[in-house]
Amino acid sequence: MIAQIARFLRSNPRAKGREIARQLGLEKGVVNSLLYKNPKTFAHDDEQHWSLTEPNKLTVALEEEAWVGASSFENLLAVTGSPLDETCSEVEFVVPKGCKIMIDAAARILALCNQLVMLRKSVTIDFSACKSTLTYFNRLGFFDHLAGAVCVVPERPSQSGAVTHRGKNDGVVELASIDHRNPDESIPKRLKNSLVNCAGEQYSQSAFTFISELFGNVRDHAKSEIPGFAALQYYPRGGKIQVVISDSGIGIVGSLQPVLEHKYQDLFHRLDFSKPEAGAELVLYVFKQGRVSSANEDGRGLGLKRSGDVAANFNATVTVRQKNFELTMVYSGGQLNRSYPRVDMPSILGTHICFDFLIDS
Repeated sequence: MIAQIARFLRSNPRAKGREIARQLGLEKGVVNSLLYKNPKTFAHDDEQHWSLTEPNKLTVALEEEAWVGASSFENLLAVTGSPLDETCSEVEFVVPKGCKIMIDAAARILALCNQLVMLRKSVTIDFSACKSTLTYFNRLGFFDHLAGAVCVVPERPSQSGAVTHRGKNDGVVELASIDHRNPDESIPKRLKNSLVNCAGEQYSQSAFTFISELFGNVRDHAKSEIPGFAALQYYPRGGKIQVVISDSGIGIVGSLQPVLEHKYQDLFHRLDFSKPEAGAELVLYVFKQGRVSSANEDGRGLGLKRSGDVAANFNATVTVRQKNFELTMVYSGGQLNRSYPRVDMPSILGTHICFDFLIDS
């Protein structure tokens, strides 16, 4: 609720408590109580007009004493707003006590921080209340790929835990850079080997297929000066493996939409891009049907379809995040069981794909 009020005041400074409550659909007494109890965030003048104490700063505070995955991180952004969309010049991410961040959320935080630096915004990540997550991020290689301009509190690790421990634990594949200027072609094999070692030999060929396809998409189509990255994490207690591949490029829709009208006219007329769900419909189509590509060569456009087939074979869940929407596809019984879009989301540039594999312990 504090984040909601802060977001409102960023766009509407010098508002009275009753106006804030009315606009947000909250009780006036609850709003006034929060305003007065948070003097570091809110300040008022003699006429009880409220404003932010630091209007140029946006704070994104993660959930305390909880596991934070991509879904809960997105719920938070929906309340605070994306730092890419807001007019603030300073952005602070706060990792509170007991906050454990899953790899799908870590990937989005990393991409968002680097995109903010690209826009010349000042960025801080504060781990002072949760040193254990700072240690995990170092082991994951998060800081190896985090823009040097980002301030890390209490301090950025002097040595990379990822470099020290790389390859010593099949349950984690440290964040690996996918730079189209100098791509590391060993990444798909490393991810495949860890997935097989954690989940079984039955994943061997299929894992290499879908990881190679997604790696190739980032390498060949992202069109971003910020390198993409890939990583894997095994969560034994939940019996789950997450494989993430992310980039900060133009996105699947950004790549395909411009070519639909002259290359795929039936599909072009089927989709109405004046509606927010059209992007998710296009992504769902390419995962189910394939054969849609921005390239001119014959036989292209099957990579995401093959990835969907792998997800079906292993009853995985696939989440695809684009600039302002997300599509989740749930596979069971060897086929796509259901899909659901989430539209009008706060901005994160690029394509962020997560495969969730449920495996036997």
